[in-house]
Amino acid sequence: MVHQHGDHADIPSKHRVNRPGNWLPADNRVHREWLGKTIDHVDKHGEQELIPVLREFKELIEDNPRIYMYFTEMWDEIPSKPPYQNDPTGKSQIRDYQHMLQILNHVFGKAPEWTDAAASVGMVGVPMAAILDYAMGTPSGHAAFLDPDVNRMMKKILDEWGKYLKTPESAEVLGNHRAGWFGEVGYKDLMEVANAPNKTTFKFEDMYQCQPGEKYYGFTSWDNFFTRKVQESARPVASPEDDNVIANACESKVFNIARNAKLRDKFWNKGQPYSVIDMLGNDPLSKEFDGATVYQAFLSALSYHRWHAPVSGKVKRCFVREGTYFSEPLFESPVDGGDIDTGGISVAQGYISALATRAIIFFEADNPAIGLMAFIGIGMDEVSTCEITVKEGQHVKKGDEIGMFHFGGSSHCLLFRKGVKISGFPEVGRTENVPVRGRLAVVEP
Repeated sequence: MVHQHGDHADIPSKHRVNRPGNWLPADNRVHREWLGKTIDHVDKHGEQELIPVLREFKELIEDNPRIYMYFTEMWDEIPSKPPYQNDPTGKSQIRDYQHMLQILNHVFGKAPEWTDAAASVGMVGVPMAAILDYAMGTPSGHAAFLDPDVNRMMKKILDEWGKYLKTPESAEVLGNHRAGWFGEVGYKDLMEVANAPNKTTFKFEDMYQCQPGEKYYGFTSWDNFFTRKVQESARPVASPEDDNVIANACESKVFNIARNAKLRDKFWNKGQPYSVIDMLGNDPLSKEFDGATVYQAFLSALSYHRWHAPVSGKVKRCFVREGTYFSEPLFESPVDGGDIDTGGISVAQGYISALATRAIIFFEADNPAIGLMAFIGIGMDEVSTCEITVKEGQHVKKGDEIGMFHFGGSSHCLLFRKGVKISGFPEVGRTENVPVRGRLAVVEP
């Protein structure tokens, strides 16, 4: 996840790339500078002993001919032209899977930190997404990251990194130094994003539950900071007594709104049609959503990452469906003379709604005009830990917390059955987040 503040007026147009969700930089140079510095460090220090989980990854690659082929070919299939193979200064990008493992070995020793770059400011919050950005868009990368054995290994790697992100050592990146999240630029951008939806001027302690007088505002680890709670006063529930008003489940920017989604569709096609039965994990209740209205929105690295009930009602079903971690569709193949879409997974959010690791919660709304509806929290890239904090049979009020993402920005969907008359969604293309628990849409009685 990489955030860019402001409207990028200082970035020359030739460098801008449309990256919905701010997962990788709007300016490719931020990505290349971070990756270039990381590669330089690894190359200067020579080959290091891999941590145990990466040694296991290396063995999987080298002991399985199919996976060895994927991880060898994916680097060869990256086009030999900027911005893929080299950056403008001529520095080489990642050369092969051995080089990839050494870079991951270095990155996994610290939490995501802020990165200053020429002509813009950003940070790399999902280092694996940056490292694999080009490779996973190749034909072999596409095959590799759909492979069940590879995804089991990826889950093990990410779980291991997640353990580190819960340690006190991981909190060091939260400092007020230049690369710290509470540094001058980091804090400014963090609060710019938080204040934008309601055009407020809150300080961090006004927006989030924390301990302002203590080191790192009292946060004990990177994950503790990332799953911070919002102040009730900063994000009030929209029309709490009116069940016709739908509350926004996540602090997020609208990605897409689709009506009459098919129960099953070719979600891997360029148009990314929603495939409801696949999105809902083939649960028996998914058949109730043929012809559904789907609202999808995304969370950036700087966003609040807990989920809240969009309606008052009973939790009818809830579960986490394991899936892919770095799979993106081949909308354009470099083999056919096209370019890899450097937007990565952020531009393929419709596609990953049917494949990525995701939390699925069905609600039976108190409002009969809504009835059964569904929430899907979709893990993207590293952000694959979805934690549900409600139980089946539990009654929740609109705005109550229902779960959270760990480690970074993500995407989510709300599904309403065919026949539910819902209107007033924010327009696709809206530049700022819709506030969590704020008014999202209205259902006609």
